[in-house]
Amino acid sequence: MLKIVSNFVVVLLCSVSVVCAAADGKVGAQSWTDSEKSIVRSLWIGNLPPLPKDPTNQYADHPKAAELGKKLFFDTRLSASGQISCATCHDPSKNFTDGQALSRGMGQTRRNAPSIIGMAYSPWFFWDGRADSQWSQALGPLENGVEHGGNRTHYAHVLGSDAEYLRLYESVFGSFPDLSDVSRFPRQAGPVTDTSASLAWESMSSEDQNTVTRVFVNIGKSLAAYERTIIIGPSRFDRYVEAMDSGVVQGSEPLYTEEEKAGLKLFIGKATCVICHSGPLFTNHDFKNVATPGVKALGKDQGRFDGVQKVLNNPFNCRSDYSDANQDGCKELQFIKFTVDDTLGAFKIPGLRNVAKTAPYMHAGQFSTLAEVLKHYQKRPLTRLGHSDLLPFKLTDTELVQLESFLRTLNSDLDDSGLGVTVPAQ
Repeated sequence: MLKIVSNFVVVLLCSVSVVCAAADGKVGAQSWTDSEKSIVRSLWIGNLPPLPKDPTNQYADHPKAAELGKKLFFDTRLSASGQISCATCHDPSKNFTDGQALSRGMGQTRRNAPSIIGMAYSPWFFWDGRADSQWSQALGPLENGVEHGGNRTHYAHVLGSDAEYLRLYESVFGSFPDLSDVSRFPRQAGPVTDTSASLAWESMSSEDQNTVTRVFVNIGKSLAAYERTIIIGPSRFDRYVEAMDSGVVQGSEPLYTEEEKAGLKLFIGKATCVICHSGPLFTNHDFKNVATPGVKALGKDQGRFDGVQKVLNNPFNCRSDYSDANQDGCKELQFIKFTVDDTLGAFKIPGLRNVAKTAPYMHAGQFSTLAEVLKHYQKRPLTRLGHSDLLPFKLTDTELVQLESFLRTLNSDLDDSGLGVTVPAQ
């Protein structure tokens, strides 16, 4: 459905651009054309379809799996130091981000932590798309030395030693394996960069490795089940769309200022933002090279170009033995884009809901404010890597302010229809 909406928006964009451009920035007081209204309606949260099924995770909508996943999400025992949890970088009080340019767990990462709100609608995960499901994404940080820094047997032993975890696990996945023989199931073992843990893993039989990996995978599938409950709620923008449809867009306290309406017109027209930021989540889930400046200390980052190979080689991708999908259910991998122009220097297009609350921006937090991001698009710099997908547009300083004002109307609360996001008592 999102792709259909995106295509519809692109078809209408040309006619709308003519209307907006003719106004030369003084569009706030203008009435909406039928074409503009159609595009604005396509962005309304009411068009968000039900959560898509995840064929790779048969437990994705199991309430007990989500309950287990919620506990795991906030558990600092799932780290080498006992101080890092998923919520360290995806803090509910910060819209499931951490407010840092580069996230920090056991060490400093190379990427900014994106919000996970509404991510169940995405076909790809991480900035470079190196995971193709929420559960495989959740497993990556657990074994990453600078994030959680742990290993598979450690996590399995954490679950096996906790009565509440055992109760929830067995209510979803069946009997928990007997890991009491530490000569077979060492306390610290896994295919990780830590030499000691890696050697211990290699000493295990393939059967025992698979037993532990199944528990590890089920941790990921439980985390994904919880994250699927984290859905965005309506914003002031959505209330404005509803008012527009009812024919009552102004009252004693207008829903939108003239500046915000002008920014919305620019967003769907002259600024061409809606080409990539389309649909009710304000993203088409694609990858684009927008000439974001590099971070010298991090070296060259090829983005999606490397992400394609990583997802194809990911031991937990849709085609893996740990996926619940059949081969016909892995269309995203089957039709993945390989070309250099499509992937080199490209990063995932983020959704814009709550964008004003999730600074800093871009894959390595290169910009601290929305104003800096908009200035970057205004300048349209040359890319240092690959082919730039930036479209030419020229906005005045006043129009940039209008555009930012509109983006701030996308702030909203979380949908409370799921498990909610309350941090459990420590």
